[in-house]
Amino acid sequence: MEIILRADVQHLGKIGEVVKVKDGYARNYLLPQGLAYPATEANKKKITYEGERLSKQQAAEKSAAETEAARLADVHLTFEVKVGEEEKLYGSVTSSDIQRKLAELGIQVDKRKIDLAEPIRELGEYHVGIKIHPDVRPEVRVWVVKE
Repeated sequence: MEIILRADVQHLGKIGEVVKVKDGYARNYLLPQGLAYPATEANKKKITYEGERLSKQQAAEKSAAETEAARLADVHLTFEVKVGEEEKLYGSVTSSDIQRKLAELGIQVDKRKIDLAEPIRELGEYHVGIKIHPDVRPEVRVWVVKE
């Protein structure tokens, strides 16, 4: 079945592309989720208009994300934590902790957008990425020091 994508679908294509997929995948997932249209002439015209509108919207979102990224690039967070023998932390610094510190500075970020693979469990300086936009990923400097 040929479909036109309404949104970017990982491993399939970008918005506005006409792709061929199995009938069940289109019928059971892509169409009900609103991720695609059947590839008819009327829908091709509709997606062209929608694609132009979305490209303008994405450009505006990217410029807003770049200004936010410039603000985040200057942010330095310091966590004073208790440590035991051999400089081991009691507990860890998690993405929730980073989110709370950013909120104290007036920067609202969802904790799921903080790119921290695993909690920080050692003293030192870390660079933590923030997923603001697919093309814009600023880093925040995080220092973990003794209390």
